[in-house]
Order: sequence, then structure tokens, then C-alpha cells
Amino acid sequence: MTETTANKRTLTGRIVSDKMSKTVTVLVERRVKHPLYGKIVTRSKKYHAHDEKNEFKEGDTVLIEECRPLAKTKAWRVSKLIEKAREI
Repeated sequence: MTETTANKRTLTGRIVSDKMSKTVTVLVERRVKHPLYGKIVTRSKKYHAHDEKNEFKEGDTVLIEECRPLAKTKAWRVSKLIEKAREI
């Protein structure tokens, strides 16, 4: 029995927009050392991720995984919820 599981890239980020249908915008932040000055700086990038049931809301922390291109700018899928957004 041979089971093929592709090693999918995963990222963790915070949802900053859920206004689109079946799509969320996830902000992924990473901390890197500046090549010349050595200071730790925060780099961020936004990814569009597929959310089939529109179940994730703005402020949630989620895990996204890479998948085939689903739209012009969407090639990631939300795989699981890590932390629910705190309500004020």
C-alpha cells in the first residue's frame, strides 16, 4: 500500500479581511535580521486563501496551506483555526 502525501508549505497568520465570498486575506508576519545592520525587523505579506464555508472571521489566527491555483491571486487554502478572534 503506497500512500503519496505531498509536503505542502504551511504558514500561520491573522485574517485581516473576510469581505470576499469564499476568500479571506491572511497577513503573515516574519522576523528577519537586517543583512547590514543586524537589527531584527518585521516583514509582512498578505495571501488570499480559500475558505469554502465562509466560517473564518476577521481577527482569527489560522494555518494556511499551499494548493493548486484557485483564482488569479489565490493559491492557498485555510486548513485549520488556531485561535478565535477576541471580542471586545
